[in-house]
Amino acid sequence: MPLLARPARKSSSARAALPPVALVGANVELMLAGVKAIALPEGALWIDAAETLIVSDLHLEKGSAFAVRGQMLPPYDTRATLSRLATLVDALQPRAVVSLGDSFHDVGGPARMDETDRASLCALTAGREWIWILGNHDPEIPAHLGGTMCAEWEIGPLTLRHEPREEEAEGEIAGHLHPCAKVAGRGLSVRRRCFATDGARLVMPAFGAYTGGLNVCDEAFAPVFPNGVLALVMAKRRVLPAAAHRLLAD
Repeated sequence: MPLLARPARKSSSARAALPPVALVGANVELMLAGVKAIALPEGALWIDAAETLIVSDLHLEKGSAFAVRGQMLPPYDTRATLSRLATLVDALQPRAVVSLGDSFHDVGGPARMDETDRASLCALTAGREWIWILGNHDPEIPAHLGGTMCAEWEIGPLTLRHEPREEEAEGEIAGHLHPCAKVAGRGLSVRRRCFATDGARLVMPAFGAYTGGLNVCDEAFAPVFPNGVLALVMAKRRVLPAAAHRLLAD
C-alpha cells in the first residue's frame, strides 16, 4: 500500500488532521519530516534510508534495582530485553542502533549486570554504530560496553533525543513518556504499549521488559501533541493505528 505524504502544517486546523499511515504487513509506515519511518510490532522504529534501528527506554537492570531496595522481582528482565533486541538486530542487520535514553534503570545498573548479559550487550554494540542517547535514569554509560554517548543524534531532518520538548519540534523522535493506549472496540477495551504521533513528531514506546506505560490521554502528552494524537498500538503480532475517538482514559 503506498504511503501518502503528510499534509503541510500551515494552520491549527490543518495540524488537527492526524497523519495518514500505511499498513504494510505487520508494520505501520508513516512520514516524519519527509523521512519514511516503520513502526515494528516489537516496539522499535526502523529508518530504512539510514539502515537505523531505534529503541527507547530499555531500563536494563530494573529488576536488580528493585531487589536492592528489598522488592524482589524475577531477575531476568535484562536478559529478556536483550534477547528481543538481538532478534531484531539479527533480522534487520542495521548499520546503526540508537537507544533513546534510560537504557539502564539507574547509574548502578551496569555494575550489577550478570556477566552473560554484559557479554550479550557488548556483542550487540560491536561491529556497528551504536548510539546511547543519555536519559534521566542513565546520565552515563560505561565505555567498556561500547557505543557512543550523546544528548541528541540527528538522522537527516530527524532529531533523536530522550525527552520530548514541549514546544513544536518537527522531526523529533523521543522516548521518556512510555506511551500506552487504551482502545475501545466491540464492547471491550485493551491497553497496550504504543507509538504516539501527530505526523510531525513521534514518541516511542518503552522497550524494556519491566517498563510500565502512561496513557496517551494523560495531560503529560498535551504539550507534545496539542492538536491530537494517533496511537500506533502494539498488538500481539502487528501494529494497528487507533484514532483519537477510539482512545480511552484510564
